[in-house]
Amino acid sequence: MTTDAKMYHTWHPKGSEIQREWLVVDARDEILGRLATQVAHLLRGKNKPTWSPHMDGGDFVIVLNASGVKVTGNKATQKKYYRHTGYPGGIKETPYRLMLANHPGRVIKFAVKGMLPKNRLGRRLLKKLYVYSGPNHPHKAQQPKVVDLIKRS
Repeated sequence: MTTDAKMYHTWHPKGSEIQREWLVVDARDEILGRLATQVAHLLRGKNKPTWSPHMDGGDFVIVLNASGVKVTGNKATQKKYYRHTGYPGGIKETPYRLMLANHPGRVIKFAVKGMLPKNRLGRRLLKKLYVYSGPNHPHKAQQPKVVDLIKRS
């Protein structure tokens, strides 16, 4: 009985074989967590048949209208963002409503960051995310495609 070597071969894409696109997502009136999961899905490339968990095979994602994102329940009043200055007792907290008013891009960026791998691959993937609070972006030369997110009820 002969076995064909190609029959048992698992194909992995090379870095040069990966084709990346530029995608535009509108965050106006989207729920923060649902938006972040779909953006993380696009950044990792899980929507492509060539997805591999150890490679950066995803697309560049531009998120517009970040200031129009919504949260459900009491998160608008109860959600807090924490950071530490590095000094003893130096923990700082910022409520969601202040973060959304002052830095709407960070709200989406932190939500997507929490859904990516916690290693150098995740840090590389996060660099392909561009978040803007308004409807304009400086990436017109890349000819990005507009992506309509899946609405689940």
